[in-house]
Amino acid sequence: MHSLLGREKKEEEAGFGIDLGLSPGFVPHASTMFSCVGCFWVLLSSALVAVCSFSFISPAWIVKDQLRTSHHHHHHSSSNNNKDSVSFGLLWHCSESMDHMYRCYTFGGLGKFAEIPSSSWQTSAVLCSGGCALLAVSSLLAIITIFLPSGGCERRICTLAGYMQMAAVFIMAAGLLVYPFGLNSSLVRSFCGDSDIYYAGECQIGWGYMLAIVGVMLTVFLPFFAKYAPKEQLSPTPLPTLL
Repeated sequence: MHSLLGREKKEEEAGFGIDLGLSPGFVPHASTMFSCVGCFWVLLSSALVAVCSFSFISPAWIVKDQLRTSHHHHHHSSSNNNKDSVSFGLLWHCSESMDHMYRCYTFGGLGKFAEIPSSSWQTSAVLCSGGCALLAVSSLLAIITIFLPSGGCERRICTLAGYMQMAAVFIMAAGLLVYPFGLNSSLVRSFCGDSDIYYAGECQIGWGYMLAIVGVMLTVFLPFFAKYAPKEQLSPTPLPTLL
């Protein structure tokens, strides 16, 4: 009798343990865990938004170093000596004054877009700022996906953000390619000498333009990470066959 009671008690305990093991309460925890790829995608997106924004407002896209060119201009008058150190950006230009102070000004003042000295630079400003804004919106969508549970909504947002980042790459790259067409403007020629399209003359490419190029090159990888950002990888996010 005691052996039968003990056997039934063991069977009840075993059944209770099986019920706990099959309880559906433990399943949702796996679907709400953060994705490592998703977190890296968010961090990289946010960092590239900061890099692109900083490079696009930088006044050092085309620079002329005073130490590099001062020996070739001793015959110039003193009124032109302040032109030996100058830099140009999308919206700003900086120059060193006679008192050796480096001052920066917007082209024609804030809000006067038409005062940008070249139509190529105007086009580049529109493309770069538009691509950067698109990248910022996609970065915000990427942050939202971290807090969403895995499912169709998360995958759709990742898909949308991936397409936006791919479009931002092409838009910003087009802006960078258009910018050198403005090197033949009269304002640039007055400082850089015989400059022309894709030829800076006595000037050189500045760190702002190089930083923008690096930022766009790194942005190329964002759509790829967006494909694997969803927490459930049973059906990866669809992206164009280009990837």
